[in-house]
Amino acid sequence: MDAATRTFDRLRPRLQGIAYRMLGSTGEAEEVVQDAWLRWHEADRATIANAEAWLVTIATRLAIDRLRAAKVQREHYVGSWLPEPQLADSPHSPEQVLERADDLSVAFLTLLERLAPEARAAFLMREVFDADYDELAQTIGKSEAACRQMVSRAKAQLREARPRYTVAPEAHQRVMRRFADALAQGDFASMKAMLVEDAELIGDGGGKVPSFGKVLLGGPRIAQLFYAANLRFKAGLRIELAVINGQWGVLRFIDGVLESAQSYETDGERIVRIHVQRNPDKLARIAAALGPV
Repeated sequence: MDAATRTFDRLRPRLQGIAYRMLGSTGEAEEVVQDAWLRWHEADRATIANAEAWLVTIATRLAIDRLRAAKVQREHYVGSWLPEPQLADSPHSPEQVLERADDLSVAFLTLLERLAPEARAAFLMREVFDADYDELAQTIGKSEAACRQMVSRAKAQLREARPRYTVAPEAHQRVMRRFADALAQGDFASMKAMLVEDAELIGDGGGKVPSFGKVLLGGPRIAQLFYAANLRFKAGLRIELAVINGQWGVLRFIDGVLESAQSYETDGERIVRIHVQRNPDKLARIAAALGPV
């Protein structure tokens, strides 16, 4: 392995992280990284003073271009669009759960969909990857003043929609263990009690499988939906806790097949919002990683 390849491989996780947070798709992020590799391979590296800055700039600009095209496609998406979930091993510590969840959760990535591509890139580079404004200006191709304004507007745009409470990872995990038990046992009373009255469920079927076209509102209605699945599938339904995008969530299997990846927002005591990914195309990587069950 030559020096150029070693440099790229060292920076690959950072490039992948930027591209995934920009696009909400593991496959598209991998394509961005591959395109960045091709440009790196063809570049005159003797003229590149800082390999990391150069590669981050290339990957970010490629992701911006892809997101512009994706935005048009998502306008015609059937139902609600949610990011492709990523399955992870259990984090080693509660601090790692919180660190990952802060900038990788399904809720956070869904929220970023409100931003225009350049604004999303500027916000992520500054708030998640801690880029200086001079570095940000070079990456985005705008003045430092313009970048500051862009980040400020993005923060204001997201502020109202972000959770107004901070939940300790241990508290979130406790809620999820209790709710997963209730789901597995078909305990309607416990499910209902653990959902706030105005809870929301957002589902993504992508037009491939049935899902709600609109947000399902109300804890009792959501509890009834989950309870109905228990009645319908009985022993064929299986619930597993899993770390999805840095937070504890639920994988639901029906007759041994992964049916959904469910990400949860809690207030530390009860569940306030659920994102349910049912689109089989977006579940394919998780299903392949798990293998036969």
